[in-house]
Amino acid sequence: MKNSDRILIAGIAIIVVVGATITGASQPRGKSEPQSRRSQRVRMEEVQVVSPDGRLNLTVLPNVERLTFTVALEGTTVLEPSPIVMQLDGYDLSSGVVFEKAEPYGVNETYSWWGAKSTAVNRCNGVKIHLQNDLTFDRYVLELRAYNDGVAFRHVIAGGENLPRVPDEYTAFVLPDGSKVWYHGLAGGHYEDEYREKMVSEIRPGEWAGPPITFKLPGTTGYGAITEANLVNYAGMGLQCDGRRGWVTALGHRQPLNYPFELRYGRDEAKRLAKPAAITGTITTPWRVVLVGRDLNTLVNSTVLPNLCPPPDPKYFPDGLKTAWIKPGRAVWRYLDGGGSSLEEMKEFSRLAGQLGFEYHVLEGFWSRWSDEQIKDIVEYSKKQGVGLWFWRHSNQLRTPEARENFFKKLHDWGVVGAKIDFLDHEAKEIIDHYEALTETAAKYQIMVNFHGANKPTGRARTWPNELVREAVRGMESSGLKERARHETILPFTRFLAGHADYTSMHFGERRQDTTVAHQIATAAIFGGPLLTLVMQPQKMLDHPAADMIKSIPPVWDETIVLPDSEIGNLAAYARRSGETWFLAVINGPGGRTIKVPLSFLGKGNYAALYVRDAKDKPDEVVIERTTAHSGVTLTIAMPHGGGFIARFAKK
Repeated sequence: MKNSDRILIAGIAIIVVVGATITGASQPRGKSEPQSRRSQRVRMEEVQVVSPDGRLNLTVLPNVERLTFTVALEGTTVLEPSPIVMQLDGYDLSSGVVFEKAEPYGVNETYSWWGAKSTAVNRCNGVKIHLQNDLTFDRYVLELRAYNDGVAFRHVIAGGENLPRVPDEYTAFVLPDGSKVWYHGLAGGHYEDEYREKMVSEIRPGEWAGPPITFKLPGTTGYGAITEANLVNYAGMGLQCDGRRGWVTALGHRQPLNYPFELRYGRDEAKRLAKPAAITGTITTPWRVVLVGRDLNTLVNSTVLPNLCPPPDPKYFPDGLKTAWIKPGRAVWRYLDGGGSSLEEMKEFSRLAGQLGFEYHVLEGFWSRWSDEQIKDIVEYSKKQGVGLWFWRHSNQLRTPEARENFFKKLHDWGVVGAKIDFLDHEAKEIIDHYEALTETAAKYQIMVNFHGANKPTGRARTWPNELVREAVRGMESSGLKERARHETILPFTRFLAGHADYTSMHFGERRQDTTVAHQIATAAIFGGPLLTLVMQPQKMLDHPAADMIKSIPPVWDETIVLPDSEIGNLAAYARRSGETWFLAVINGPGGRTIKVPLSFLGKGNYAALYVRDAKDKPDEVVIERTTAHSGVTLTIAMPHGGGFIARFAKK
């Protein structure tokens, strides 16, 4: 189709409409429509929104029978024609649509962020396409956005405040033949499963995936990831393969019963949540997002997901992310590496956390056996060590407004700074509503939260910056994970694209499986997040030869560069900056390899360098080296299967 025959949104979002056809429409029995209204209706035209840099486009095709979209990066197909299927009360709103108008707009802002970089850039071109279904006469908006590193779309369906309606979706994302996909299932561990790696043509129909799924386009043309953003007042999105290279949207009620939910809540509760949820008032779907980039560095540095979410409410967060009671930090945790659970033993953990310079101490549910006086005692003792406490709680004990108010008020009155809330394990709308209620009530009482047994994040940590982290990953808690080297070199380019993950890193015992100690230390830098929990017993950290390195790894970063040797499932190599100090962290997957890393990312002048390497043929030992480095140096890093390397460069 020629440019003159379509609607194009690009640059400063100028819209051009040429050659549109005026059409009438057949009426459902018993309904009529004035001729004046019918004369304003236009058959669907091609609508394309183009990224600010002009390289990436999202196109809605002029398919009268079925809304269909494509995504392309500088002429490279990212998604082939893919059907949009938005249902309302069983009617397909995406079939037989007529075009009414298109409203272009642009967004250009920056804001503080805790991710791969400290400043997020929210710049995109957008368009709101006003449509009407030719059968039901439902009017709605299909909203599109194009960023330099991703595209997104959502539906906004206005409705009466007292008229509950039931939405559902079957939109597909069709990958090009020859694409390779990394994904995990939903039935086993929900969002805590191992990743599979397959060519898209080999994935069987009916296979499930928990977003984000990451794919590599044929050849060396680029990468993409499919997920969702701004999930609120709606069910979460899973994906099911159709066996024809398409991944079909499946809301929470259609997703398979997962083992953690069945174990904790039973099949009867799962059956109850298997019914689609009704929504009263305007239905605003989450954004359906495709991250796109020529390299992995582009994906890792993307802030598209938080960009698509509202900013924080100043009522709770007067200074946004910088609000005083919200602080990123490192935490100790007595769960995986030994230690008692008495009040005195936990006070000792807090003392050791202070010795490490860590900001937090996460306590499991045994705290509930203590009296108010004992709780106040450990809170005050920990504060003197410069350490704040987080208390664990089962989410089913916080289902009512009264229970939430009581719990978070008690934490606030005790001086506890955070809550670790566990066992949600479902993406039904009811559970998504529970997340929002928990986070808002916590914000009311100035409490930070960490969700475990959770769904993937969708960027809502921008709206609720008191959510420092959530699990939604098969982490160090999984003692049965044997191929940890492979798993840990997949995660930075899959799960972590959705947001921070509480992997609970850095174990030097048997749980590290086929990885070395140097690899484990490096994960603390690669698996960073506003709440970075390290599972190694704190006295062991203090006594370790690499203690200086361990104590210095920050939880958040100002800048991240994914180095070009990185390869999903084989190697993750990051250069990360905090202030004027740079870290180089490398974790190796299966098989030994040697890489050469130019230190060109360093600034001018000399740096005091600290290196932690693998000890030859001794996976449980490290070699420590102190030297001077500058930007002209190239490091040679030899690593065994599951090996690693981490360096710190402090400006002299």
